[in-house]
Amino acid sequence: MISPWLMAALAGGVIIAGLAVYAGMLLAKLRRQTQVRRQAIAKRNQRILDSVRTIAMAVRDDQCNLSEGAIRLTNLLNALQFDQPRDFAADYPGLYDLYDRVKELPTHDARKQLKRNERMRQDLERAGHEGELEATIKIEVERLASLELPGR
Repeated sequence: MISPWLMAALAGGVIIAGLAVYAGMLLAKLRRQTQVRRQAIAKRNQRILDSVRTIAMAVRDDQCNLSEGAIRLTNLLNALQFDQPRDFAADYPGLYDLYDRVKELPTHDARKQLKRNERMRQDLERAGHEGELEATIKIEVERLASLELPGR
């Protein structure tokens, strides 16, 4: 006859082994999910980066005005995901400054609803901001046109 202590020890061992196997399965599943998530983020970042380069080249080549480029580029840069946050506003102060100055100006249908003289006033304001920051932004978009993600 097996002693009750031995039976309890065996039962405890079986339970612990079962829990260890279950924990191992959960860890493996978590690793797979983490890997899939990292791959999805890398793929998304690459698509965003391709858009950043395209818009930066358009701004550089005067195919896109500075204000529109600043709005698009700052939003795209802010959408990039990294393990450690990046301060793109410090890296590209001209773009972010112009964005801050024009972000509240109405666009599309809201702009069409404005009176002609108000649109002209806003156009002059926007042009003044663009003229003030153009040299800095042209340097920044040149850098953005060849931007690479960390780890490449």
